Amino acid sequence: MEQLYELYAKKLKTLSTEFVRYLYQQINWNSQLIVIMGARGVGKTTMLLQRIILSGEKDESLYISADNTFFAGNTLYDVATRFAQSGGKVLYIDEIHKYQGWSKEVKMMYDYLPEIKVVISGSSILELINGTDADLSRRAIRYKLEGLSFREYLNFTLGLHIPAYCLEEILAGKVEIPAEVKYPLAHFKEYLTKGYFPFFKQDDYFQRLENVINQTMEVDIPVYAKMNVSTARKLKHLLYIISRSVPFKPNFTEIGRALSSDRGTVADHLVYMEKSTLIRQLNFAPDGMELVQKTDKVYLGNTCFIYALADEKPDIGNIRETFFYCAMCVNHKVTSSPTADFLVEGHTFEIGGKSKNQKQIKNINDAYIVKDDIENAYMNIIPLWMFGFNY
Repeated sequence: MEQLYELYAKKLKTLSTEFVRYLYQQINWNSQLIVIMGARGVGKTTMLLQRIILSGEKDESLYISADNTFFAGNTLYDVATRFAQSGGKVLYIDEIHKYQGWSKEVKMMYDYLPEIKVVISGSSILELINGTDADLSRRAIRYKLEGLSFREYLNFTLGLHIPAYCLEEILAGKVEIPAEVKYPLAHFKEYLTKGYFPFFKQDDYFQRLENVINQTMEVDIPVYAKMNVSTARKLKHLLYIISRSVPFKPNFTEIGRALSSDRGTVADHLVYMEKSTLIRQLNFAPDGMELVQKTDKVYLGNTCFIYALADEKPDIGNIRETFFYCAMCVNHKVTSSPTADFLVEGHTFEIGGKSKNQKQIKNINDAYIVKDDIENAYMNIIPLWMFGFNY
């Protein structure tokens, strides 16, 4: 235990609480069991450590990483028991998916150590979903941490404190930015290229991004879905197909033919990729008659993935749509529009560049043109970058 406490103390020494992610304020930290999910590199570990400092419970808390060699000869439940016996209050367990049988031991903590709160996190979303669904379905409160919004990117890079705006405020053009941001479009283009993951300041950013993608494709999904090597290769081929043609309108039969798989297997692969945040599927708006939602388009998980996977200059229209969908689906239900690009909370949106006209939405009530390369809102024309202040 001394080893774990020593590592815990080292982790806290260099931690900054100047910038805190949006999800921090949404979590009910008083819950007995909290699960924080999110793609690799979005800042889950940092947020756990920040909670320890900001809560003022440093001496009553313990942060451990489940991939520590300490657990080659010790169990998580034994550590939790000794922690509780020593007066501990909150146990934070990171990289939980790397500990075999973790969900059963966490269930034991919940049932037999009610005096402590447990917060767990891990980089394999699929493993966390599987574990919480199987053993912790009525016990755990799950939260998902998305990548940086454009608002958070500005706050992080410039040391600002810009608040989030709700959808109605954005549509009314009420987004205000401080004087320090003279040209939001310049920052926005940088954000679209590499701003989604907090490690964008690293020199080897795109190498790290490729590692995130490869680890998810080669380890997380195959382990979760119990795939063999040949099936895992098909998964990578599918991502390649999607990345070359996004926004991708899926034809499961044709894709299955290309992968030598049936359409049902292709649909399953897309679900795995979506749950692991590699892609986002856009469904048609339900008409009241259909029980099963149908997919209209498939997008990559964020605009940075587009740049990481592109062999040549990415399509700007795809980047714009991917950003809008990625930003808005965090807080809202987003579906495909039969006449424009998206439907969000009853509002219709058509996405385009500076020259985009009203033709496509002229006969639609409550419709908006979302334009890239403009700074200010006017009537029903909203700058694309403003939707990055949604969270």
